Amino acid sequence: MTPTRFAVVGGGIVGAAVARRLLQVQPDAEVTVLEKEPILAGHQTGRNSGVVHAGLYYTPGSLKAKLCRQGVDLLKEYCKEKGLPYDECGKVLVARNPVEEGRLDDIMERAVANGVPGVRLIDQAELLELEPHVKGTSGLHSPHTAIVDYGAITRSLAMDVEAAGGSVHTDFEVTALTERSGQTVVTGKHRGAETSAAYDMVIVCAGLQADRVAKLAGDDDDPKIVPFRGEYYLLRPERKHLVRGLVYPVPDPRYPFLGVHLTPTTDGEVMVGPNAVLALAREGYTWSTISLRDLKDAVMYSGFRSFAKQHWRTGAAEMLGSLSKRRFVAEARKYVPEITADDVVPGPRGIRAQALTRDGSLVDDFRITRQGSVLSVRNAPSPAATSSLAIAEHIVSLALENNSDRKDTSAL
Repeated sequence: MTPTRFAVVGGGIVGAAVARRLLQVQPDAEVTVLEKEPILAGHQTGRNSGVVHAGLYYTPGSLKAKLCRQGVDLLKEYCKEKGLPYDECGKVLVARNPVEEGRLDDIMERAVANGVPGVRLIDQAELLELEPHVKGTSGLHSPHTAIVDYGAITRSLAMDVEAAGGSVHTDFEVTALTERSGQTVVTGKHRGAETSAAYDMVIVCAGLQADRVAKLAGDDDDPKIVPFRGEYYLLRPERKHLVRGLVYPVPDPRYPFLGVHLTPTTDGEVMVGPNAVLALAREGYTWSTISLRDLKDAVMYSGFRSFAKQHWRTGAAEMLGSLSKRRFVAEARKYVPEITADDVVPGPRGIRAQALTRDGSLVDDFRITRQGSVLSVRNAPSPAATSSLAIAEHIVSLALENNSDRKDTSAL
């Protein structure tokens, strides 16, 4: 029987996009979005850099690459339709030595294979023409890489859901998922009062709480979410001219995180960052916010201990950058030497819900599992926001399959 009553747990961009897609596919369905926070997009979606990734890095032919490219087109068209900001400011990956130049060649091959439009390798003179204040030996230019406001997009998607007859409930924390007569009973606290309702299908898009909500449905602990906080500074208004578009380092495949880069935003700011440090709470955006439960979950997990053992040097450097403004800015100065510690002020902070396996491996693709009538997005890494509309099509297709066995349903 085709499900007719859906609950989507999580009000970030993926959850909102999934709810919208369900109503496009089944206009007569009852679709309810359940969001723990009093607002939508309160965590990862509303606290990222706003970049629409073009698909430079991903393995050609992979679903991740495919959905990213599809997602860019869908997102651009959606922003145009809704009158939302979509600024193709362009992006340069800056090489500083022959090793990084070699990596650029590999990225260029992937970008071309993925169909990224207009991408090209540039020499030092062309780099300076695009970004006069940037120091590098060469680069890769992606002219159509864009910036948006993902929080605004999420709120617009939620309005679409309501306009199509769906419901969006904020301040609703799911506390139990119970299978009963082929349905799933969702129990939760809504504005302090306990409530429950039965649904034919539940789709979990819970981000930082993804593993815990999935476990309520009987799923296992692997992979587990470990939170990494990313901290940004903002360039002072008189120094924003130092970058014109997105300025990124060349990724080092030995390390799990990209490193400090410079990112203009749709509201006129220029963000410098982020770093990546272990957050002391899954929703802890400062050093003073500590959750003993979250911290114990992370440090007692064998996967995190293996990960930390392998990358402790990188972790120590990131920690020092978090505690020292000058050290943080020194990373940005590798690309824009004119920036000084006096040129930046504290900016926003976000948390990346990084899924780790028991052996300490980062889950760098999507992980989606199914347990009865509950479909759980266990990991949604970048470019999830970019790909959100395409991902929604993929998830809804999986959700409507008539298969109630627990399994991994995809890996992007």
